Amino acid sequence: MEILFVCKTLPHERVIGGPVIIYNRVRILSRRHNVSLLAFVPPDEWDQTDSVSRFCLDFRGVPMPSYDAPLRKAWDFLFSPVPIYFLNNYSVEMYGALREMVERNRYDVVISEYSMVAQYLYHNPDLAGIKRVMSVHECYYLARRKAWQVQGFSREGLSALVNLKGLKKFEFDMYADADRVLVLTPQGKEELLAIRPDLDISVVPHGVDVDHFCAAGESVREQAVMFLGNYPHDPNRDAVLYFHQKIWPLVKEEVPEALFYVVGKDPTPDLLELGRADPSLVITGTVEDVRPYFERAKVFVNPVRIGGGFRGKLLEAMSMGLPIVTTSLGAEGVRAESGRDMILADDPREFAAAVVRLLRDDAMCTSLGGRAREMAVEAFSWERGVEELEGVLREVVEG
Repeated sequence: MEILFVCKTLPHERVIGGPVIIYNRVRILSRRHNVSLLAFVPPDEWDQTDSVSRFCLDFRGVPMPSYDAPLRKAWDFLFSPVPIYFLNNYSVEMYGALREMVERNRYDVVISEYSMVAQYLYHNPDLAGIKRVMSVHECYYLARRKAWQVQGFSREGLSALVNLKGLKKFEFDMYADADRVLVLTPQGKEELLAIRPDLDISVVPHGVDVDHFCAAGESVREQAVMFLGNYPHDPNRDAVLYFHQKIWPLVKEEVPEALFYVVGKDPTPDLLELGRADPSLVITGTVEDVRPYFERAKVFVNPVRIGGGFRGKLLEAMSMGLPIVTTSLGAEGVRAESGRDMILADDPREFAAAVVRLLRDDAMCTSLGGRAREMAVEAFSWERGVEELEGVLREVVEG
Protein backbone atom coordinates (compact mmCIF):
# COMPACT_ATOMS: atom_id res chain seq x y z
CA MET A 1 0.00 0.00 0.00
CA GLU A 2 0.96 3.63 -0.52
CA ILE A 3 0.21 5.36 2.78
CA LEU A 4 0.41 9.05 3.75
CA PHE A 5 0.29 10.15 7.39
CA VAL A 6 -0.68 13.75 8.22
CA CYS A 7 0.32 14.63 11.78
CA LYS A 8 -0.33 17.39 14.31
CA THR A 9 3.25 17.28 15.52
CA LEU A 10 6.46 15.54 14.50
CA PRO A 11 6.61 11.88 15.59
CA HIS A 12 10.19 10.86 16.34
CA GLU A 13 12.15 8.35 18.39
CA ARG A 14 12.60 10.59 21.44
CA VAL A 15 9.03 11.82 21.72
CA ILE A 16 6.64 10.87 24.54
CA GLY A 17 2.86 10.83 24.67
CA GLY A 18 0.56 10.37 21.69
CA PRO A 19 3.11 11.05 18.91
CA VAL A 20 5.02 7.89 19.89
CA ILE A 21 2.06 5.93 18.48
CA ILE A 22 2.51 7.58 15.10
CA TYR A 23 6.28 7.09 15.11
CA ASN A 24 5.88 3.36 15.64
CA ARG A 25 3.08 3.07 13.09
CA VAL A 26 5.32 4.70 10.49
CA ARG A 27 8.37 2.68 11.51
CA ILE A 28 6.70 -0.73 11.41
CA LEU A 29 4.41 -0.18 8.40
CA SER A 30 7.42 0.98 6.35
CA ARG A 31 8.78 -2.60 6.46
CA ARG A 32 6.02 -3.76 4.09
CA HIS A 33 4.57 -0.59 2.53
CA ASN A 34 5.61 2.77 1.11
CA VAL A 35 4.92 5.27 3.87
CA SER A 36 5.09 9.06 3.59
CA LEU A 37 4.73 11.67 6.31
CA LEU A 38 3.53 15.27 6.44
CA ALA A 39 3.80 16.88 9.87
CA PHE A 40 3.86 20.15 11.71
CA VAL A 41 7.29 20.50 13.33
CA PRO A 42 7.80 22.46 16.57
CA PRO A 43 10.68 24.97 16.44
CA ASP A 44 12.91 22.92 18.76
CA GLU A 45 12.40 19.59 16.96
CA TRP A 46 13.69 20.18 13.43
CA ASP A 47 16.87 18.32 14.39
CA GLN A 48 14.75 15.21 15.05
CA THR A 49 13.28 14.89 11.56
CA ASP A 50 15.91 12.38 10.38
CA SER A 51 14.84 9.84 13.01
CA VAL A 52 11.47 9.40 11.27
CA SER A 53 12.11 10.57 7.69
CA ARG A 54 14.47 7.58 7.18
CA PHE A 55 11.39 5.34 7.17
CA CYS A 56 9.56 7.48 4.62
CA LEU A 57 9.26 7.38 0.85
CA ASP A 58 8.44 11.10 1.04
CA PHE A 59 8.67 13.50 3.99
CA ARG A 60 7.62 17.09 4.45
CA GLY A 61 7.77 19.21 7.60
CA VAL A 62 5.72 22.38 8.00
CA PRO A 63 6.32 25.08 10.66
CA MET A 64 3.79 25.14 13.48
CA PRO A 65 0.91 27.53 12.66
CA SER A 66 0.56 30.88 14.40
CA TYR A 67 -2.87 32.19 15.35
CA ASP A 68 -2.42 34.88 17.97
CA ALA A 69 -4.18 37.97 16.60
CA PRO A 70 -6.82 38.93 19.23
CA LEU A 71 -9.14 40.81 16.85
CA ARG A 72 -9.02 38.00 14.28
CA LYS A 73 -9.75 35.46 16.99
CA ALA A 74 -12.73 37.44 18.24
CA TRP A 75 -14.14 37.76 14.71
CA ASP A 76 -13.63 34.05 13.98
CA PHE A 77 -15.16 33.06 17.31
CA LEU A 78 -18.34 34.94 16.46
CA PHE A 79 -18.66 34.24 12.74
CA SER A 80 -16.41 31.43 11.47
CA PRO A 81 -18.03 28.04 10.75
CA VAL A 82 -14.73 26.46 11.84
CA PRO A 83 -14.40 26.34 15.66
CA ILE A 84 -11.56 28.20 17.34
CA TYR A 85 -10.15 24.88 18.54
CA PHE A 86 -9.46 23.94 14.92
CA LEU A 87 -8.47 27.39 13.71
CA ASN A 88 -5.60 27.26 16.21
CA ASN A 89 -4.08 24.63 13.94
CA TYR A 90 -5.12 26.05 10.55
CA SER A 91 -2.31 26.51 8.02
CA VAL A 92 -2.44 27.45 4.35
CA GLU A 93 1.08 26.03 4.05
CA MET A 94 -0.13 22.65 5.30
CA TYR A 95 -2.86 22.56 2.65
CA GLY A 96 -0.28 23.44 -0.01
CA ALA A 97 2.18 20.80 1.17
CA LEU A 98 -0.54 18.15 1.15
CA ARG A 99 -1.53 19.12 -2.40
CA GLU A 100 2.09 18.86 -3.57
CA MET A 101 2.57 15.44 -1.99
CA VAL A 102 -0.56 13.89 -3.53
CA GLU A 103 0.41 15.32 -6.92
CA ARG A 104 3.89 13.81 -6.58
CA ASN A 105 2.83 10.37 -5.31
CA ARG A 106 -0.14 8.05 -5.88
CA TYR A 107 -1.51 7.24 -2.42
CA ASP A 108 -4.04 4.55 -1.60
CA VAL A 109 -4.92 6.05 1.77
CA VAL A 110 -4.20 9.19 3.79
CA ILE A 111 -4.43 9.08 7.59
CA SER A 112 -4.82 12.13 9.80
CA GLU A 113 -3.28 11.50 13.22
CA TYR A 114 -5.17 13.61 15.79
CA SER A 115 -8.50 15.23 15.02
CA MET A 116 -6.82 18.63 14.82
CA VAL A 117 -5.34 17.78 11.40
CA ALA A 118 -8.38 15.84 10.19
CA GLN A 119 -9.59 19.21 8.92
CA TYR A 120 -7.04 18.89 6.10
CA LEU A 121 -8.84 15.74 4.89
CA TYR A 122 -12.36 17.08 5.38
CA HIS A 123 -14.04 17.99 2.05
CA ASN A 124 -10.59 18.35 0.46
CA PRO A 125 -10.89 18.07 -3.36
CA ASP A 126 -7.13 17.41 -3.65
CA LEU A 127 -7.76 13.96 -2.14
CA ALA A 128 -10.29 12.79 -4.73
CA GLY A 129 -9.93 9.05 -5.26
CA ILE A 130 -7.82 8.56 -2.10
CA LYS A 131 -9.30 6.80 0.92
CA ARG A 132 -9.37 9.02 4.01
CA VAL A 133 -8.92 7.68 7.54
CA MET A 134 -9.21 9.93 10.60
CA SER A 135 -7.34 8.69 13.68
CA VAL A 136 -8.99 10.13 16.80
CA HIS A 137 -6.55 10.05 19.69
CA GLU A 138 -8.96 12.25 21.62
CA CYS A 139 -12.38 13.59 20.64
CA TYR A 140 -12.03 17.30 21.33
CA TYR A 141 -15.73 17.89 21.91
CA LEU A 142 -15.95 15.13 24.51
CA ALA A 143 -12.66 16.17 26.13
CA ARG A 144 -13.70 19.84 26.40
CA ARG A 145 -17.11 18.87 27.74
CA LYS A 146 -15.50 16.68 30.38
CA ALA A 147 -13.05 19.44 31.31
CA TRP A 148 -15.92 21.91 31.79
CA GLN A 149 -17.82 19.39 33.95
CA VAL A 150 -14.78 18.62 36.14
CA GLN A 151 -13.00 22.00 36.31
CA GLY A 152 -16.11 24.19 36.45
CA PHE A 153 -15.65 27.93 36.79
CA SER A 154 -11.87 27.82 36.94
CA ARG A 155 -9.80 29.48 34.21
CA GLU A 156 -9.31 26.09 32.53
CA GLY A 157 -12.96 25.13 32.88
CA LEU A 158 -14.17 28.39 31.37
CA SER A 159 -11.66 28.03 28.53
CA ALA A 160 -13.11 24.58 27.82
CA LEU A 161 -16.63 26.04 27.83
CA VAL A 162 -15.65 28.73 25.31
CA ASN A 163 -14.01 26.13 23.08
CA LEU A 164 -17.21 24.10 22.97
CA LYS A 165 -18.85 26.67 20.69
CA GLY A 166 -19.58 24.98 17.36
CA LEU A 167 -17.23 22.11 18.20
CA LYS A 168 -19.65 19.18 18.32
CA LYS A 169 -21.23 19.71 14.90
CA PHE A 170 -17.99 20.49 13.07
CA GLU A 171 -16.02 17.65 14.61
CA PHE A 172 -18.65 14.96 14.06
CA ASP A 173 -19.49 16.14 10.53
CA MET A 174 -15.78 15.81 9.84
CA TYR A 175 -15.66 12.24 11.17
CA ALA A 176 -18.74 11.30 9.12
CA ASP A 177 -16.94 12.47 5.96
CA ALA A 178 -14.14 9.91 6.47
CA ASP A 179 -13.97 6.43 4.97
CA ARG A 180 -13.02 5.13 8.41
CA VAL A 181 -12.48 6.53 11.91
CA LEU A 182 -9.85 5.02 14.21
CA VAL A 183 -10.00 5.15 18.00
CA LEU A 184 -7.66 3.77 20.65
CA THR A 185 -10.19 2.15 22.99
CA PRO A 186 -13.57 0.40 22.91
CA GLN A 187 -14.86 3.08 25.28
CA GLY A 188 -13.84 5.74 22.78
CA LYS A 189 -15.79 3.96 20.07
CA GLU A 190 -18.91 3.77 22.24
CA GLU A 191 -18.70 7.48 23.09
CA LEU A 192 -18.50 8.50 19.43
CA LEU A 193 -21.29 6.16 18.34
CA ALA A 194 -23.54 7.51 21.09
CA ILE A 195 -23.43 10.85 19.27
CA ARG A 196 -23.17 9.67 15.64
CA PRO A 197 -24.33 6.04 15.23
CA ASP A 198 -23.57 6.15 11.49
CA LEU A 199 -19.79 6.44 11.94
CA ASP A 200 -17.62 3.59 10.64
CA ILE A 201 -15.17 3.06 13.51
CA SER A 202 -12.32 0.60 14.15
CA VAL A 203 -10.41 0.20 17.42
CA VAL A 204 -6.63 0.12 16.98
CA PRO A 205 -4.92 0.18 20.40
CA HIS A 206 -1.85 1.92 21.73
CA GLY A 207 1.35 -0.08 22.13
CA VAL A 208 4.65 -0.19 23.95
CA ASP A 209 8.20 -1.33 23.19
CA VAL A 210 8.35 -4.17 25.70
CA ASP A 211 12.06 -4.74 25.07
CA HIS A 212 13.02 -1.09 25.62
CA PHE A 213 10.74 -0.58 28.62
CA CYS A 214 12.06 -3.46 30.67
CA ALA A 215 13.60 -3.28 34.13
CA ALA A 216 17.35 -3.85 33.92
CA GLY A 217 17.35 -5.98 37.08
CA GLU A 218 17.05 -5.52 40.81
CA SER A 219 17.13 -1.85 41.72
CA VAL A 220 16.93 0.13 44.94
CA ARG A 221 13.46 1.61 45.09
CA GLU A 222 12.84 4.87 46.90
CA GLN A 223 9.74 5.61 48.93
CA ALA A 224 8.52 7.47 45.88
CA VAL A 225 5.70 7.63 43.38
CA MET A 226 5.92 9.01 39.86
CA PHE A 227 3.77 10.41 37.08
CA LEU A 228 4.82 10.94 33.47
CA GLY A 229 3.39 13.41 30.99
CA ASN A 230 3.62 16.19 28.47
CA TYR A 231 2.41 19.04 30.66
CA PRO A 232 1.14 21.61 28.16
CA HIS A 233 -1.52 18.93 27.54
CA ASP A 234 -4.02 19.98 30.20
CA PRO A 235 -5.18 16.50 31.34
CA ASN A 236 -1.60 15.81 32.50
CA ARG A 237 -1.22 19.17 34.21
CA ASP A 238 -4.62 18.76 35.89
CA ALA A 239 -3.71 15.26 37.06
CA VAL A 240 -0.64 16.54 38.93
CA LEU A 241 -2.52 19.45 40.51
CA TYR A 242 -5.42 17.21 41.55
CA PHE A 243 -3.07 14.57 43.00
CA HIS A 244 -1.05 17.15 44.90
CA GLN A 245 -4.11 18.88 46.33
CA LYS A 246 -6.45 15.99 47.13
CA ILE A 247 -4.34 12.83 47.45
CA TRP A 248 -0.72 13.67 48.26
CA PRO A 249 -1.44 15.22 51.73
CA LEU A 250 -3.19 11.96 52.75
CA VAL A 251 -0.18 9.94 51.58
CA LYS A 252 2.26 12.22 53.40
CA GLU A 253 0.34 11.81 56.66
CA GLU A 254 1.15 8.10 56.58
CA VAL A 255 4.52 8.14 54.78
CA PRO A 256 6.14 11.53 55.60
CA GLU A 257 9.39 10.73 53.75
CA ALA A 258 7.62 9.95 50.44
CA LEU A 259 8.64 11.75 47.24
CA PHE A 260 6.56 12.52 44.14
CA TYR A 261 8.46 12.57 40.84
CA VAL A 262 6.71 14.63 38.16
CA VAL A 263 8.55 13.53 35.03
CA GLY A 264 8.15 14.88 31.52
CA LYS A 265 8.20 17.68 29.02
CA ASP A 266 7.56 21.38 29.60
CA PRO A 267 6.12 21.61 33.12
CA THR A 268 3.81 24.62 33.29
CA PRO A 269 4.56 27.62 35.54
CA ASP A 270 2.08 26.50 38.21
CA LEU A 271 3.76 23.08 38.39
CA LEU A 272 7.19 24.67 38.68
CA GLU A 273 5.86 26.86 41.49
CA LEU A 274 4.54 23.76 43.28
CA GLY A 275 7.98 22.19 43.02
CA ARG A 276 9.59 25.26 44.57
CA ALA A 277 7.05 25.36 47.41
CA ASP A 278 7.01 21.64 48.25
CA PRO A 279 10.36 19.82 48.61
CA SER A 280 8.60 16.44 48.39
CA LEU A 281 7.84 17.18 44.71
CA VAL A 282 10.60 16.65 42.16
CA ILE A 283 9.77 18.37 38.86
CA THR A 284 12.27 16.95 36.37
CA GLY A 285 11.32 18.64 33.10
CA THR A 286 12.38 16.89 29.90
CA VAL A 287 14.69 13.93 30.53
CA GLU A 288 16.82 11.96 28.07
CA ASP A 289 15.47 8.64 29.31
CA VAL A 290 12.44 8.06 31.53
CA ARG A 291 13.41 4.51 32.49
CA PRO A 292 15.68 5.48 35.44
CA TYR A 293 12.66 7.16 37.06
CA PHE A 294 10.54 4.06 36.54
CA GLU A 295 13.31 2.09 38.25
CA ARG A 296 13.66 4.60 41.07
CA ALA A 297 9.97 4.92 41.98
CA LYS A 298 8.04 2.29 43.89
CA VAL A 299 4.57 3.14 42.53
CA PHE A 300 3.25 4.69 39.32
CA VAL A 301 0.22 6.95 39.83
CA ASN A 302 -2.17 7.94 37.05
CA PRO A 303 -4.74 10.31 38.60
CA VAL A 304 -6.20 11.68 35.36
CA ARG A 305 -9.71 13.17 35.53
CA ILE A 306 -10.18 14.71 32.08
CA GLY A 307 -9.28 13.97 28.48
CA GLY A 308 -9.76 10.70 26.66
CA GLY A 309 -8.05 8.00 24.66
CA PHE A 310 -5.31 5.62 25.72
CA ARG A 311 -2.53 6.71 28.06
CA GLY A 312 0.77 5.41 26.71
CA LYS A 313 2.39 6.25 30.03
CA LEU A 314 0.30 3.49 31.60
CA LEU A 315 1.68 0.90 29.19
CA GLU A 316 5.24 2.04 29.80
CA ALA A 317 4.76 1.67 33.56
CA MET A 318 3.20 -1.77 33.01
CA SER A 319 6.06 -2.85 30.77
CA MET A 320 8.58 -1.68 33.39
CA GLY A 321 6.83 -3.86 35.98
CA LEU A 322 5.65 -1.05 38.26
CA PRO A 323 2.57 -1.41 40.42
CA ILE A 324 -0.02 1.14 39.30
CA VAL A 325 -2.75 3.13 41.01
CA THR A 326 -5.01 4.84 38.50
CA THR A 327 -8.42 6.35 38.06
CA SER A 328 -10.85 4.33 35.97
CA LEU A 329 -10.55 6.99 33.25
CA GLY A 330 -6.77 6.58 33.31
CA ALA A 331 -7.11 2.84 32.76
CA GLU A 332 -9.33 3.24 29.69
CA GLY A 333 -8.31 0.74 27.03
CA VAL A 334 -6.78 -1.76 29.47
CA ARG A 335 -9.02 -4.59 30.62
CA ALA A 336 -7.49 -4.62 34.06
CA GLU A 337 -8.91 -6.26 37.16
CA SER A 338 -8.49 -3.94 40.13
CA GLY A 339 -6.39 -5.58 42.82
CA ARG A 340 -4.94 -8.13 40.41
CA ASP A 341 -3.41 -6.17 37.53
CA MET A 342 -3.42 -2.67 39.03
CA ILE A 343 -5.53 -0.71 41.49
CA LEU A 344 -8.39 1.47 40.24
CA ALA A 345 -9.55 4.24 42.57
CA ASP A 346 -11.63 7.31 41.74
CA ASP A 347 -12.14 8.54 45.30
CA PRO A 348 -9.15 10.54 46.63
CA ARG A 349 -9.09 8.71 49.96
CA GLU A 350 -9.22 5.31 48.30
CA PHE A 351 -6.48 6.38 45.89
CA ALA A 352 -4.27 7.59 48.76
CA ALA A 353 -4.88 4.41 50.78
CA ALA A 354 -3.81 2.27 47.81
CA VAL A 355 -0.62 4.28 47.35
CA VAL A 356 0.24 4.03 51.06
CA ARG A 357 -0.37 0.29 51.09
CA LEU A 358 1.96 -0.23 48.13
CA LEU A 359 4.68 1.95 49.63
CA ARG A 360 4.58 -0.33 52.67
CA ASP A 361 4.02 -3.72 51.03
CA ASP A 362 6.88 -4.96 48.84
CA ALA A 363 5.20 -8.30 48.15
CA MET A 364 2.09 -6.59 46.80
CA CYS A 365 4.26 -4.33 44.63
CA THR A 366 6.01 -7.38 43.17
CA SER A 367 2.72 -9.16 42.49
CA LEU A 368 0.96 -6.22 40.81
CA GLY A 369 4.06 -5.18 38.89
CA GLY A 370 4.68 -8.69 37.60
CA ARG A 371 1.11 -9.09 36.39
CA ALA A 372 1.22 -5.64 34.71
CA ARG A 373 4.40 -6.62 32.86
CA GLU A 374 2.81 -9.87 31.67
CA MET A 375 -0.24 -8.01 30.35
CA ALA A 376 1.93 -5.48 28.48
CA VAL A 377 3.93 -8.25 26.77
CA GLU A 378 0.90 -10.39 25.92
CA ALA A 379 -1.47 -7.70 24.65
CA PHE A 380 0.28 -4.44 23.83
CA SER A 381 3.46 -4.91 21.81
CA TRP A 382 3.82 -2.39 18.97
CA GLU A 383 3.94 -5.13 16.37
CA ARG A 384 0.56 -6.47 17.44
CA GLY A 385 -1.11 -3.05 17.34
CA VAL A 386 0.35 -2.12 13.96
CA GLU A 387 -0.73 -5.49 12.57
CA GLU A 388 -4.30 -4.58 13.51
CA LEU A 389 -3.92 -1.18 11.84
CA GLU A 390 -2.55 -2.81 8.70
CA GLY A 391 -5.61 -5.05 8.52
CA VAL A 392 -7.97 -2.08 8.86
CA LEU A 393 -6.15 -0.15 6.12
CA ARG A 394 -6.30 -3.10 3.73
CA GLU A 395 -10.00 -3.40 4.40
CA VAL A 396 -10.56 0.30 3.68
CA VAL A 397 -8.42 0.33 0.53
CA GLU A 398 -9.77 -2.90 -0.92
CA GLY A 399 -13.36 -2.55 0.25
